[in-house]
Amino acid sequence: MPDDLDPTAKLPAHRPKKRPDAKARRRAILDAALEVFAEHGFTGARMEDVARRAGIAKGTLYLYFKDKTALFEGLVHDAADPILGKLERDFAGFEGSTLDFLKLLFQHIRTEAVASPRRHIIRLMLAEGERFPAIADFYYREVVARGLSLLRAINARALERGEISSDAALRYPQLIIAPVLIAAVWDGLFGRHETLDLEGMFAAHVELVLRGLGWREV
Repeated sequence: MPDDLDPTAKLPAHRPKKRPDAKARRRAILDAALEVFAEHGFTGARMEDVARRAGIAKGTLYLYFKDKTALFEGLVHDAADPILGKLERDFAGFEGSTLDFLKLLFQHIRTEAVASPRRHIIRLMLAEGERFPAIADFYYREVVARGLSLLRAINARALERGEISSDAALRYPQLIIAPVLIAAVWDGLFGRHETLDLEGMFAAHVELVLRGLGWREV
């Protein structure tokens, strides 16, 4: 008797649907949160909207993040290491010139921050950080302070190596990173009128800054 007619034939074992693990679920939550914050800002974002977009129950979301502030902090923390953490590690073992490293730095920031959905975090901070000092303070500690420390280290190394003669960027490292803020908001405000060539602008900025600092090959 064929198996499909034999009542004693074994049926295929039922395999329960695989549930996403905690890491995958957290990733889905953060991806959804970035979209919701980008669309509605910090004020307008709602936890239930994040849960719905992540495909989970609202109660499940609270198992990972106790409130909206904690969710935003998780988003910032998640974005910091792929950008700043990598640059810090790269600089620690970098043996090339300051010019080469600044080119590497801006290329990485362009691809991982300004030209990625993470740019919405910068926009949100510019728009709402003043009204929410707690999240602004957190962003400063996690991102801004680390970034300024890295830029000061780059400039101190350049001075020590004799590649530059001015310490202006050591005193004001914000001058180095300023175009990133312009790039982060340009597309949303004026991109429909004029497309910004990020790669070209960053390259021009590195050249102008190093010339201003007295750059010379060593």
